[in-house]
Amino acid sequence: MYALDYKPQRVCPRSIHVEVSDDGSTIEKVVFDGGCNGNTKAVAKLVAGKPVDDIVDLLAGNTCHNRGTSCADQMTIALRAAQQAARASLA
Repeated sequence: MYALDYKPQRVCPRSIHVEVSDDGSTIEKVVFDGGCNGNTKAVAKLVAGKPVDDIVDLLAGNTCHNRGTSCADQMTIALRAAQQAARASLA
């Protein structure tokens, strides 16, 4: 498992903790620190166990109000960073 703490931009959560499988292909866990508690918990439950690529394809670019991003969009950035780091650590 590879873990990453990400500091999101232009959204309410202070951080997003993501864990992906050793090869970076599967989301193991997501935890938002702050934000809309019910929504972020729901998103975290819905993505656990899913392929990183599928979730990034589905949620990247999702926006909230006029911020140009959202909690889900920021999570995809964190997931992609964790995926890349996990794969680099295997090389």
